[in-house]
Amino acid sequence: MGITALIMAGGKGSRMSLTVEKPMLPFLGKPLIDYVIAAIYQAKNVTSFYVVTSNNTPNTEQHCKTMNWKTVHTDAQGYHSDLKQAVRKTNLTGPVLTMPSDVPAITGIFLDKVICEFEQCGKDFLAVFVPIKKRFDLGLSISSIDEYKGVSYAVSGINIINGTMIQRDGKIETSALITEETEVLLNINTLKDVEIAQKIINPTYQSI
Repeated sequence: MGITALIMAGGKGSRMSLTVEKPMLPFLGKPLIDYVIAAIYQAKNVTSFYVVTSNNTPNTEQHCKTMNWKTVHTDAQGYHSDLKQAVRKTNLTGPVLTMPSDVPAITGIFLDKVICEFEQCGKDFLAVFVPIKKRFDLGLSISSIDEYKGVSYAVSGINIINGTMIQRDGKIETSALITEETEVLLNINTLKDVEIAQKIINPTYQSI
């Protein structure tokens, strides 16, 4: 199954009070977004991708252009609005993999696993969730919580949705992949998260 990915990189990143755009935040010596793009290239079932930018992230957009990565510019009206606009602009009608630019441990193997899960679930939407306790146990923050079958989980930001359903109003049939795997567990929301994640991925790394 071939699928297109949208990397959501147009937010303000206001929770971190950064002097650099969040997708460009150095992590183990490289911008956060570079790890996500590397995983996209590794994924066997991702055939194309766009980086979704806005006026909030001009340096990210320029970085993408320098790397010859396709971008789609949105109006920065919020995650869901920007996602809808990006899907319209790119004319995507099939399944769309959406993911944040701040999951540096993500791999192509994991993304292929999510795609396989979506194929098997038979729903129009698949969300990847992480147990809240697992993030707390590691000292990681929780930025967003959602409920699935009566249980609250930390939102990873990685989802697959049928592109034709994004523009419609009404309820979408949903499935979920619940996982504690490092690839999706290390979602960066704070500077403390950066420190913890860097030590988990590379215990010998010394920041400058």
